[in-house]
Amino acid sequence: MEDLTTDRRGSAVRSTLASPLYRGAAMALFLSGLGFSAAAPRIASFLVDELGGSLTAAGLFYLTNLTAPVAGYLVGARSDRTGHRLGLFRGCAVAGFAGWVGIACSTRLWMPYVLSAVVLAFAGAATSQLFAAVHDEMTAHPRPGDDGVVAVVRMALTAGWVVGPVAGSFLAAHTSSRTMLVATAVCTLAQVVPIGTLRAPRVEAAPAAVGEVLRGPGVRAMLPLLAFTALYVLVYAGESIKYAYLPIYMDDRLAFPAGLSGAVIGIQPLVEIVLMPLAVVVARRTGMLRLMVLGAGLGVAANLCFALTGTAAGLFAGQVFMGGVWGVFAALGIIVAQRLLPTAVATASAVFLSSTALSSALGGLAGGIGAAGMGLPLVFLIPAALALAATAGLAVMARSAGRDR
Repeated sequence: MEDLTTDRRGSAVRSTLASPLYRGAAMALFLSGLGFSAAAPRIASFLVDELGGSLTAAGLFYLTNLTAPVAGYLVGARSDRTGHRLGLFRGCAVAGFAGWVGIACSTRLWMPYVLSAVVLAFAGAATSQLFAAVHDEMTAHPRPGDDGVVAVVRMALTAGWVVGPVAGSFLAAHTSSRTMLVATAVCTLAQVVPIGTLRAPRVEAAPAAVGEVLRGPGVRAMLPLLAFTALYVLVYAGESIKYAYLPIYMDDRLAFPAGLSGAVIGIQPLVEIVLMPLAVVVARRTGMLRLMVLGAGLGVAANLCFALTGTAAGLFAGQVFMGGVWGVFAALGIIVAQRLLPTAVATASAVFLSSTALSSALGGLAGGIGAAGMGLPLVFLIPAALALAATAGLAVMARSAGRDR
């Protein structure tokens, strides 16, 4: 088992480094994760401290993400019709740069809300276009262990999340929140540099599937993907609550120093990146959805730690559990989504990845109401309940799905 894991991981890394597209996608995703994770734990504090918003208003900021699934679907559908994955990726990265610069320069509370809803909604589709391009390359040149390559590319995004929270906290503490947001904008635009002028391979659809590609997949064909995405939304909703209120809880209620707060936030992606290759290997034996049931269960445990411990050790434990959640879902989620809608992989990628924005909106709404009614840290009982519901739903899907899922 250990030799097999090491061999396949090494093969996946070599394949990633050998391909200009895989290598460029990994570097671009690292920059994306670095920039966004630097801003995510601090955006609520920016709204409260710089623009005078309330805690409830800061939580409701995540409702602006409700537009992201619509934007992601539009970009994904156009990508599936035209095959221009990387051109759309570049456009989305430019939109992200403009959105983050606008937020950094905001002088009124309403401005970040509008920019997030209108501009950053399209920025989120950049990642889905990279994964669609990677899928096209794998379809054109299939190799054994391609799921391992997807995991390695996805790990680059997680690596950015390891560095980003600590770097963002340090930069904000020594300069300002606005400077940190400008740095996020620069990282978002810099995604286009590793891709350069590369073009993704064009993959011709099978004759029976041409009509579906041109008119887009029907609702019935998308039902398994939508069900899986909805359960993922429940799991991920706790992230927006955590990033909105855990830094405030640590800073204001527990009086942690900035370095300790950044370390608590940063430990999750560190655990995640270690577990992702193992998740791919274990999933080959157990099935992906079965492993995701365990991952969602770890989400319940993580949020209970946030809600009930009140110590640095308890918060670190919660983040370690959360690293287990995303070690599973980050490595396997995009693979499952593309397999659930194989005739429209860009649409599947966009719908699935934009669900993080939808879950942020759900978490923001639940967190804003919960923070007002329950206070800190009991607000984390809400994502614990959502993760429990997702665990039950994934268990039902796992029983009805094949072993390859």
